[in-house]
Amino acid sequence: MAREELTRLTGNGNGTCGKDDCPNVYRTASGSFVVQGDVTNVFQPPQGEGLVEIPESVLREAVRVLGW
Repeated sequence: MAREELTRLTGNGNGTCGKDDCPNVYRTASGSFVVQGDVTNVFQPPQGEGLVEIPESVLREAVRVLGW
Protein backbone atom coordinates (compact mmCIF):
# COMPACT_ATOMS: atom_id res chain seq x y z
CA MET A 1 0.00 0.00 0.00
CA ALA A 2 1.39 3.40 -0.95
CA ARG A 3 1.19 6.45 1.30
CA GLU A 4 -0.84 8.21 -1.40
CA GLU A 5 -3.61 5.62 -0.89
CA LEU A 6 -4.08 6.66 2.75
CA THR A 7 -6.35 9.40 4.09
CA ARG A 8 -4.50 11.48 6.64
CA LEU A 9 -6.72 12.17 9.65
CA THR A 10 -4.32 14.20 11.78
CA GLY A 11 -1.79 16.97 11.32
CA ASN A 12 -1.98 19.77 8.82
CA GLY A 13 0.10 18.01 6.17
CA ASN A 14 2.34 21.01 5.51
CA GLY A 15 5.53 19.25 6.59
CA THR A 16 6.34 21.64 9.43
CA CYS A 17 7.14 18.71 11.71
CA GLY A 18 10.20 17.91 9.64
CA LYS A 19 10.04 15.74 6.53
CA ASP A 20 6.44 14.71 7.29
CA ASP A 21 7.50 12.56 10.24
CA CYS A 22 4.98 13.79 12.80
CA PRO A 23 2.90 11.32 14.80
CA ASN A 24 -0.19 10.77 12.64
CA VAL A 25 -3.20 8.55 12.09
CA TYR A 26 -4.21 7.51 8.58
CA ARG A 27 -7.27 5.63 7.31
CA THR A 28 -7.00 2.97 4.59
CA ALA A 29 -9.48 2.40 1.77
CA SER A 30 -10.72 -0.70 3.60
CA GLY A 31 -11.47 1.34 6.76
CA SER A 32 -8.55 0.19 8.91
CA PHE A 33 -5.97 2.56 10.40
CA VAL A 34 -2.24 3.09 10.06
CA VAL A 35 -0.55 4.86 12.96
CA GLN A 36 2.77 6.68 12.62
CA GLY A 37 4.75 7.46 15.76
CA ASP A 38 7.92 6.93 17.71
CA VAL A 39 9.02 3.31 17.95
CA THR A 40 8.73 1.95 21.48
CA ASN A 41 10.08 -1.20 23.09
CA VAL A 42 7.72 -1.50 26.08
CA PHE A 43 7.25 -5.19 25.19
CA GLN A 44 8.12 -7.53 22.34
CA PRO A 45 5.21 -7.78 19.87
CA PRO A 46 4.59 -10.90 17.78
CA GLN A 47 6.65 -11.49 14.64
CA GLY A 48 5.64 -9.10 11.86
CA GLU A 49 4.10 -6.50 14.20
CA GLY A 50 5.50 -3.32 15.67
CA LEU A 51 4.71 -0.87 18.45
CA VAL A 52 4.53 2.90 18.10
CA GLU A 53 3.81 5.61 20.64
CA ILE A 54 1.70 8.63 19.73
CA PRO A 55 0.38 11.49 21.86
CA GLU A 56 -3.22 11.40 23.11
CA SER A 57 -3.85 14.65 21.25
CA VAL A 58 -3.23 12.86 17.92
CA LEU A 59 -5.84 10.21 18.72
CA ARG A 60 -8.31 12.88 19.87
CA GLU A 61 -7.83 14.75 16.59
CA ALA A 62 -8.44 11.57 14.57
CA VAL A 63 -11.64 10.86 16.50
CA ARG A 64 -12.81 14.45 15.95
CA VAL A 65 -12.15 14.24 12.20
CA LEU A 66 -14.10 10.96 12.00
CA GLY A 67 -17.00 12.52 13.91
CA TRP A 68 -17.03 9.84 16.60
